[in-house]
This record gives sequence, structure tokens and C-alpha cells, in this order.
Amino acid sequence: MLFCDRKTFDNQRLQLNSVHDTGRAGTAGDLSAFRRELYRCLSRRADAVFELVDAVLCADGPVRSLPELSLIGEHRRGHGSIYAALDRGRIDIARLRRALVSVPLPRASDGRLVLAVD
Repeated sequence: MLFCDRKTFDNQRLQLNSVHDTGRAGTAGDLSAFRRELYRCLSRRADAVFELVDAVLCADGPVRSLPELSLIGEHRRGHGSIYAALDRGRIDIARLRRALVSVPLPRASDGRLVLAVD
């Protein structure tokens, strides 16, 4: 999962990566940098929208209702904030496009692209 950071395990310890985490190298550093840039793309209700994105991406399966998202651990707010985020939140689409195209493509050791589609 691209954004989900609470389900990364390292030797059976839970590893948390913050959107503000800096100084990491490799894949974790790339993810951290992308999360920071994604957060900067959110011009209104940034915290609520960011948690909503995390909740959608960390859900165990398809999301069938908005209140269901408030039950996911990555969404730490009440279900009312979901509606506020969708109604009043704003995303700078041009900046988001630039952030997405700047993400390095994952490659195998022989140089082939490695992509997963769900």
C-alpha cells in the first residue's frame, strides 16, 4: 500500500513513518517525501483530507460507506470530519500531478519495472 504506514513490520515491531519524517534513505525515504508533498497539495482541511486518504488506502477491502472509514485505525477523527473534508477540503491538482510524476518507478535488480495493480 502506497500510503499505509501502520502495517509495516520490522522484526515483528510496528514501524511508524510520519508524513514529517525526514532523513530516511531508499524506499522509506521516497514514501516519506511523497507523503510530505501530498500533504502540501492539500490547501484546505489538509489534516482531515490526509487522514481520509490514509483510511481509504489502508482499508482491508472495498469501502462501502463514508462512516465505515471512520472505523479504520488510520482515521483518528469522528465520522463528521469525513463529510467536512469532502465538502470543504481542497486539493491543488496541478501540484498533485507534479508530485505523482516525480515518484521514482520501482525496478527489479535487472532494471525491469515492478508494478502491482489491485
